[in-house]
Amino acid sequence: MIDSPRVCVHVQSVYVESQSSPDEERYVFAYTVTIRNLGRMPVQLRGRYWLITNGNGREIEVQGEGVVGEQPHIDPGEEYQYTSGAVIETPLGTMQGHYEMVDVDGNVFRVAIPVFRLAVTTLIH
Repeated sequence: MIDSPRVCVHVQSVYVESQSSPDEERYVFAYTVTIRNLGRMPVQLRGRYWLITNGNGREIEVQGEGVVGEQPHIDPGEEYQYTSGAVIETPLGTMQGHYEMVDVDGNVFRVAIPVFRLAVTTLIH
């Protein structure tokens, strides 16, 4: 078994009111992901998997190569940050998933993306 590299993922989401249309059940959220390589070897992000759940429990799966059109290399002690978005039909939802990554020796591993909330700010107490 390989010693998988230490990679940490942090996500911050925000409601984008200017692009949303609550009357049409369209709620737009932007999220910024920071991926930190805490290990001793470079890694590359190859793919992503998201499970997006709206407030009614409806789930959407999204997967593909890289993130925002890139497959970034992240050196030891470095981080990679990007912003993307999601559209759901309710003012509250969640996202979670994983990244598929590879180390310099070609070992493929997954890094979990912890669940985070998509919420219209007026709903948070």
